Amino acid sequence: MTEAILLVGGKGTRLRPLTVHTPKPMVPAAGVPFLTHQLARARAAGVEHIVLATSYLAEVFEPYFGDGSALGLHIEYVTETEPLGTGGAIRNVASRLRSGPDEPVLIFNGDILTGLDIRALVSTHEESGADVSLHLTKVTDPRAYGLVPTDETGRVQAFLEKPQTPEEIVTDQINAGAYVFRRSVIDTIPVGRPVSVERETFPDLLASGAHLQGMVDSTYWLDLGTPQAFVRGSADLVLGRAPSPAVPGRCGDRLVLPTATVAPDAKLTGGTVVGEHAVIGEGARVDGSTVLAGAVIEPNAVVTDSLIGAGARVGARTVLAGAVIGDGADVGADNELRDGVRVWCGAGLPAGSVRFSSDQ
Repeated sequence: MTEAILLVGGKGTRLRPLTVHTPKPMVPAAGVPFLTHQLARARAAGVEHIVLATSYLAEVFEPYFGDGSALGLHIEYVTETEPLGTGGAIRNVASRLRSGPDEPVLIFNGDILTGLDIRALVSTHEESGADVSLHLTKVTDPRAYGLVPTDETGRVQAFLEKPQTPEEIVTDQINAGAYVFRRSVIDTIPVGRPVSVERETFPDLLASGAHLQGMVDSTYWLDLGTPQAFVRGSADLVLGRAPSPAVPGRCGDRLVLPTATVAPDAKLTGGTVVGEHAVIGEGARVDGSTVLAGAVIEPNAVVTDSLIGAGARVGARTVLAGAVIGDGADVGADNELRDGVRVWCGAGLPAGSVRFSSDQ
């Protein structure tokens, strides 16, 4: 297996305001666009040619990654003019593939952080003779996911919708968003219309008697669809809990990019990232958070499990916990923002205007 399709066309609506100006795969995680980690892991597994299926803010990908040579890859870009869904996006880029009809093509979603053993998934695919092989992972609470039961050999038996009752939870295995397709199967996906691989392609293949193989790999796996998950994923990359050859520095409690400025008595913990030209003021405490390029955390602010957008400012003594501050926003001093609050890009919050507790 030497080529792959990476699905990076989604709008990232659950991540807004992070994705107002930036497509989800390009939001920085552990100091580089999240997509960089996926590309680097694919290259480490032997992939040489990757086609990016783009749509939302498609124009930002190629100027950053170019032809992929800096990562040891050959990258091509295909842009959907109308959203085509996961299956439609795969079919839309098929003409750029070079593989023969029976050769494997790796396909993965652009919003999953995983420790998947890619080579093992390809080996499972080839050894089983499957038409499509799926990475499956086990979750403690399957109610939020579609279920994928398999037999004792790993062959997929069904694709079940999110269970509504305890009796419907027949397995804890879910689709983890990485696949190996036999090249010829991609050509069977309908052209020019929206298609979901999860709801249409896979069930139809199963109904036609095709061989779909599941490989359970329950190493690190995280869907980065929400701001809280994205912040956690970035911290886990810095801490070394999630593997990536693209983290620009040693794993540890903090990652400070070279042009950032951090006061000597500021405390950075929990996998915090401080982006280029960002400033962390005296006495500030930042834990498990991402501070993007050019942002400013003023003296004695306390920031926990939060993401501070590019060029944003967090005022002195302000407390943030589980917050997202959009690009260029200005949060004045002595505010307290908690529990999933999102401040939109460019918004201004006067000093002492929002609190979740007494000011005494």
